[in-house]
Amino acid sequence: MAGDDALPRSSPEAQGVSSKQVLEFVQAADTQVQSMHSFMLLRHGHVVAEAWWAPEAADKPHVLWSLSKSFTSTAVGLAVAEGKLSIDDRVSSFFPDSLPAEPAKNLQEMRVRDLLTMSAGHQDEVSLGRESDWIRAFLAHPVPHKPGTHFRYNTPATFMQSAIVQKVTGQTVVQYLQPRLFDPLGIQAPRWDANPQGISLGGYGLYLRTEDVAKFGQLYLQKGQWKGQQLIPESWVQLATSRQTSNGSRPDSDWDQGYGFQFWRCRHGAFRGDGKDGQFCVVLPEQDAVVVLTANTSDMQKELNVVWDRLLPAFA
Repeated sequence: MAGDDALPRSSPEAQGVSSKQVLEFVQAADTQVQSMHSFMLLRHGHVVAEAWWAPEAADKPHVLWSLSKSFTSTAVGLAVAEGKLSIDDRVSSFFPDSLPAEPAKNLQEMRVRDLLTMSAGHQDEVSLGRESDWIRAFLAHPVPHKPGTHFRYNTPATFMQSAIVQKVTGQTVVQYLQPRLFDPLGIQAPRWDANPQGISLGGYGLYLRTEDVAKFGQLYLQKGQWKGQQLIPESWVQLATSRQTSNGSRPDSDWDQGYGFQFWRCRHGAFRGDGKDGQFCVVLPEQDAVVVLTANTSDMQKELNVVWDRLLPAFA
């Protein structure tokens, strides 16, 4: 990515990073992760290492899968900042014409906050693929748990965030984010797939270049600031990336460290957006660093372990 929109480049050592350790990480990832697609490391806002595995390339957008979710929650945060909605609004209030004839109490109690934290109250995900009306199908799905009390990873809940943003702004999430996020970051209009009703999928379907994802991570590392502009309210960044709900207790699992607003908490004081098959945007505030990985792997924990074991020691 050339020109003013590119992130600044630097040697690793100039930013307090061991190039020897970075090389060891790349070699370990190449042999241990099947298969790597790209890697980018930022320290102090500078790209200090980058790599692509053919046929992937720097200028080629990559499928993000569920890493898309972190962008959708960003759109929710911006809409909240503009007074379009509140995270305490009831989900049912946005779609009164799509509700069941007799909405259950738990459905009526479901709030935007519960969608953001994957605590909508569902026991199982609703399958939307064959439905003609995704919003109506979501609202008709049983809600056996009190919203806010039961963590259940739930991609349809992210779709509903996208639908809500579209309802209150009159724009799809990708249209809404273009002038507010993508343009300021120098990200060309991206592809974001939509459902049959023309609503951005929200939970997946976004395609971006590796450096685009790195900019997004750097923006969150900088608490929403970019080139002197506060693109995202700092208070939203704090909420979105902190532990809002518990999702397990295993100390050695990066899927048990807590969940924010469509961001996962990680070990080592980090947080991340991630997606199926090994798409990662890992933000490490203690190291002032961002790690972006794209891949096609069935073992995402192993991919992260290589980061912790091989890359974390690179920081002076």
